[in-house]
Amino acid sequence: MILPIVAYGVSTLKKSGVAVSPNNHELSSLIHNMWQTLDYADGVGLAAPQINKNWNLFIVDSTKVYRNLPAHEANKHPDAPGIRRVFINASILHYSERKTKAEEGCLSIPDVFILVERAYAITIRYVDEFFCEKTETFYGHTARMIQHEYDHTKGKLHIDYLAPLQRILLKSRLESIRKGRRRAAYPMLFA
Repeated sequence: MILPIVAYGVSTLKKSGVAVSPNNHELSSLIHNMWQTLDYADGVGLAAPQINKNWNLFIVDSTKVYRNLPAHEANKHPDAPGIRRVFINASILHYSERKTKAEEGCLSIPDVFILVERAYAITIRYVDEFFCEKTETFYGHTARMIQHEYDHTKGKLHIDYLAPLQRILLKSRLESIRKGRRRAAYPMLFA
């Protein structure tokens, strides 16, 4: 089932997600619905707060980055061919000193792309959908996507990295999203 993605202004986006229990009977169907929603929206990541669930859960599909790249270009990236993964109760243990800047968008804030500086590599501990604990290091595009979705589980948006003046310049666009005047090609839930 395709779920509506909450838009900028919905309070769930600003709350830290709560830990997910292995006994949660909704979890399996929610993860399935999140993958359907992400694929329908043609996104690369989706966090539970974006579908109005205040949980520490997100999914990432960085394989989409590499599908359209020629093989010789994709092979230059240490995270190729990408991952399609579920992260539950995640905790980033280490951020690399090396940083990169890249433009990021967000399904909850359609058509707003901003330059965000993030760690090039991260080490993260999490459990997968079978509640197997893992600790892994990710690089490049995949690390960026994980950091973006992880931020969602902490109540932080990519626009929170903007300088105050930049945020002022975006104010009218953000307000139009909050009020539902800017629509996306996928279902959305507005404040």
